[in-house]
Amino acid sequence: MVVSGLLAVSTMQTRLVHLMLALTLVFALKPLRRDLSGSRADRLVSFVLVLATLAASLWLLVRWKAIAFSGGLTEPGDFYAGLVIIVVVFEAARRGIGLILAGITLVFFCYPFVSPYLPGLLNSRGYSLERMVIFLTTDTQGVYGIPIGVASTYIIVFTIFGALLSRFGAGDFFFALSVRLTAGLRAASAKSAVIFSTLIGMVSGSAAGNVAVTGTLTIPIMKREGYAPHQAGAIEAVASTGGQLMPPVMGAAAFIMAEIVGVPYISIMGAGLLPAILFFGSIFFVVHFQAVKSGLEPVKIDAEDDRSTLRVLIEGFPFIASFGTLIGLMLAGYSPFKASLWAMLVLIGLDLAWQRKFDLDYVRKILGGIAEGARGVVTISAACAAAGIISGTLGITGLGSKIAVLIDIASGGYLLVALFFTMVTSIILGMGLPTTAAYLILATVVAPALVKLDVPMLTAHFFVFYYGCISTITPPVALAAYVAGGIAKADVNKVGWTAAAYAVTSFFLPFAFVFGPGLLLQDGIGENLLAVVTGIVGTGAVAAAVIGCLARPLSPFSRCLACAGGGCLIIQIPATALLGTVLLLGLIVIESRSLRAATKL
Repeated sequence: MVVSGLLAVSTMQTRLVHLMLALTLVFALKPLRRDLSGSRADRLVSFVLVLATLAASLWLLVRWKAIAFSGGLTEPGDFYAGLVIIVVVFEAARRGIGLILAGITLVFFCYPFVSPYLPGLLNSRGYSLERMVIFLTTDTQGVYGIPIGVASTYIIVFTIFGALLSRFGAGDFFFALSVRLTAGLRAASAKSAVIFSTLIGMVSGSAAGNVAVTGTLTIPIMKREGYAPHQAGAIEAVASTGGQLMPPVMGAAAFIMAEIVGVPYISIMGAGLLPAILFFGSIFFVVHFQAVKSGLEPVKIDAEDDRSTLRVLIEGFPFIASFGTLIGLMLAGYSPFKASLWAMLVLIGLDLAWQRKFDLDYVRKILGGIAEGARGVVTISAACAAAGIISGTLGITGLGSKIAVLIDIASGGYLLVALFFTMVTSIILGMGLPTTAAYLILATVVAPALVKLDVPMLTAHFFVFYYGCISTITPPVALAAYVAGGIAKADVNKVGWTAAAYAVTSFFLPFAFVFGPGLLLQDGIGENLLAVVTGIVGTGAVAAAVIGCLARPLSPFSRCLACAGGGCLIIQIPATALLGTVLLLGLIVIESRSLRAATKL
């Protein structure tokens, strides 16, 4: 394996060292419990866990080659070291992510021990503790499997890139740019929030984190413009959630998807582009129609200074150039590692040329960005290691194929029904989890069910990935909405339900992936263009139905027409597209007559 395009290191060594350092940092940074933070008991337990992690990891680092070359022959020390790794991964997942992921992982880990006593499809012969521990920790199909492999390569490099962007002021640049792009428009503050969250979300890849970064700037401005607190929080939550979907950097889950599906990351970027545009187009329609309905007039947003748009672009050229380098090199066929490395070098070099000041503080800023990126990846690595336990258990027991069979049986072989069950399962499993952890579980547990029904693998993974993302704004557990509600000082449940309503188009889109490959740009040019047109019109119609307003408030009947017509267009089936066109034409006729009648009055 080539790390960052410079150093050749074996796959197992890279993963062992990465997880050892990540787990050590988790125990050093995350307390045993919040109420015990900094206490003697917390320090003692954390110190013991760090020592155990180092000892077990170093043992496996020394032994992995002998185990591999002997065809899998192990000794008692390998079992004990592996058992320690399993235990510390559980604790790291609990500390870094929470009890939900640790609990789900524990349920899967215990399955081989209780499966002989379970009925029907869930019954299997079972495995001993020693067999499970050895399989999960001495092979590349468990803890040190694909998830941790991606974390040790793709994710850490892009996390450091994102941290450097933040340190060098990318957040200020993106906010200044988005404000100027929307100044003077109706709902300018909300549209600024959408653009700002898109730009920041491309490098953060975390819905809740994106809300925390952007919401403190955008939510107060939206409230000042006239949006109710729960509306401002909901808009920010939805926009921040969509940041994970926008290429070129779609968050850690997209890199894992590329590895699992077995396609270049540039293919993931291409497939994700149109759905991301439709997602943000939908929220743009929502904020605009909400402004019309609430009677908000165009206002000028107070910028931090009076710089022109051109001046902002010139000052932000290092960020633009670094993104251009990243995308250009990947399009040219370079690996994401090497592309991101050169993008960071371009960022640092151009920023230095702009600042013209190289001193100790500048060095500290660079090292601080690297350290911040390393800290940012530790919880993701803990989640990846836990997901490795889940995927390894699914592989050795065959449980993954059984879950796929259960969905297949429950659906009766009907694809639409199977998609519905998959949607529900994906949202439930994704609730309360970061997108990366949610996708890791869904990719191993749920996506195979769709592949079994002849859905293309990339489409199946995008289907569950989307629902894993929007689970962060789906009540009753909506992490992004909770953060936004706190900033907006609004009822978090009201923010959550409002965000789910604003993002209703997103619940249609994954179904459209399956029935209309053009939405993932997987079809011919004509079909792809048609998907763009029908997708944009459909999302606009559904947004109008959700808000209940177009040029003026809509009647209940008109809202039903807009929702049905828009949904039919989004689904992409030729028959439904024709029906949707007829319904929307009927809506236009009805609204035109009503508007003329109101004007005469």
